[in-house]
Amino acid sequence: MGKYILRRLVMMIPVLIGVTFIVFFIMSLTPGDPAAIILGDQASAEALELKRIELGLDKPLLIRYATYMGNLVRGDLGTSYRNQISVAAQVWDKFPNTALLAVSGILVALLIGIPVGILSAKKQYTFMDNSSMVLSLVGVSMPNFWLGLLLSLLFALKLGWLPSQGMGRGFIPLLRSLVLPAITLGTGVAATVVRMTRSSMLEVIRQDYISTARAKGITERQITKKHMLKNALIPIVTAVGLQFGQLLGGAMLTETIFSWPGLGRLMVDSITSKDIPMVLGAVIFMAVMFSFVNLLVDILYAFLDPRIQSQYGKATKRRKEVAA
Repeated sequence: MGKYILRRLVMMIPVLIGVTFIVFFIMSLTPGDPAAIILGDQASAEALELKRIELGLDKPLLIRYATYMGNLVRGDLGTSYRNQISVAAQVWDKFPNTALLAVSGILVALLIGIPVGILSAKKQYTFMDNSSMVLSLVGVSMPNFWLGLLLSLLFALKLGWLPSQGMGRGFIPLLRSLVLPAITLGTGVAATVVRMTRSSMLEVIRQDYISTARAKGITERQITKKHMLKNALIPIVTAVGLQFGQLLGGAMLTETIFSWPGLGRLMVDSITSKDIPMVLGAVIFMAVMFSFVNLLVDILYAFLDPRIQSQYGKATKRRKEVAA
């Protein structure tokens, strides 16, 4: 297991190199002059040229990229063009807000998706099943920004129950400001979880050991919890893990709509102002977080399914035998 984890960590290096090069190249081709953004429109041509030289923008693209990667290896993500603050400091400052929103969205998705998916599978082809499938299709197809605007219009503007902008200070204000963006994020994920749970449960329900468990007199609730759901968890964990990794990278549209001070909103502001170091730093952080979440999901497989854990053990045993 340890060698597998190390191999996955090493594989992240070429991924990060590829991601940074693509983003660096695209941002360099986008219109806009970072020097003009920093100094303002009233700056003279001489001042703009000096600022470009200071930022290294007068050098060829590949040399600038090599310089950036050299600094990155030393742990330096650069300094933001907009506010002259360290990129790493800003990313770490916004990440807890994004993590809170991502966890809340996943909790909403799990509380809705797993129970509805189980009921849908156990009542296949009934009104309950058909209704849940239609609603999940609507949830998958519904754009987050559209749902977020509708929720803000209804619960914030019309009813006045919840705030629609910003992040509240204090426990109760924070919870109130978290409700709408968490529901907006969780609805789409919940639709995916419902469909995945139903599909996995249908495969397990037809297995012989479920019939054997019923013949032994085990209650239906225990069968569902200990035999059906436990053996259907791997596809569900995969879907939830991928969605959670994406949310940790920053839900750009949702954070922008609700003015949530997270990575997604920071990323949008940085792209519009062509803040290349900030965009690159945020993208690198997102890629690392997504890779780590995928790695944790793979490790979780071994705890959910003893067969996978035994495969790791057998592989380690064979390597030891070959080495001997």
